[in-house]
Amino acid sequence: MTDITQCPQCGTHYKITPEQSRSHKGMVRCGHCKTVFNAVEHRYTEPAQLDLPLVLDDIADVTGLHQVYNPYSTNDQFSANDQFSLSQSYSTISPEAAARLANDFSHLPDVHLQPTVKPPSPRQTFLLKLGIVLLGLVLLLQILYLLRVEIAARLPGAKLGLTRICAVLKCTIPLPQKIDLLSIESSEMETDPTQANIITLHALLRSRAPYALAYPNIELTLTDAQENPLARRTFAPADYISASDDEQRGLAANREANIKLHLNTTDLKPAAGYRLFLYYPQ
Repeated sequence: MTDITQCPQCGTHYKITPEQSRSHKGMVRCGHCKTVFNAVEHRYTEPAQLDLPLVLDDIADVTGLHQVYNPYSTNDQFSANDQFSLSQSYSTISPEAAARLANDFSHLPDVHLQPTVKPPSPRQTFLLKLGIVLLGLVLLLQILYLLRVEIAARLPGAKLGLTRICAVLKCTIPLPQKIDLLSIESSEMETDPTQANIITLHALLRSRAPYALAYPNIELTLTDAQENPLARRTFAPADYISASDDEQRGLAANREANIKLHLNTTDLKPAAGYRLFLYYPQ
């Protein structure tokens, strides 16, 4: 009948036969943690419902260790002179050294381990797969939320679905704001012949983006002859977009927009120059 022994150090289980226990006086060495223990004294009663295969390699005969240091051994392979020499050698070492040598099991082979791992139950497997799917969905939602503006701009067909998701998450999908893809191609300032205090600014705004962009704010600075600022004003998209344009649609991809701004300079000194600056409000 095969018994099961358990390593007292790491708890690893091994199968061992009664013949192995008797022939080797029960001394084995754990192949997992290298602990030497008595397999008979550490027998383990395996639960009835478990039937796990355990592997135990043959254990080397440890009785040879004691023959070297036993002057009274009757083993024929040693002569009387050998026994006398060994006995004399044994008597010259200290009791501590003799005890250390007598307990040296470094020559024993390791017991190979086959862990008694219980496979996961179907319920555990299902919960694990469900957790992985949920984590994947959460990660996908985070990516869609962070990149929703870029995705909606580059994939117009996906904007409807993103809008529905944002309705649930209480977010919005504004038009992209890429100021580096906008430029003022040309501008001109002219006065009204009938009203000297009225000036009109004409500017051509160009987009180099492959998708629609939000209209930027335009900052106009009037300067004197030494380029010192006389007045500064910011125009929002609603101030310069014509009635035919839709601010919600934005500036179309690779398109130009003519901008016309009217200014009243009654309270200002005559301006000699101006500067234009495009930006998006933070």
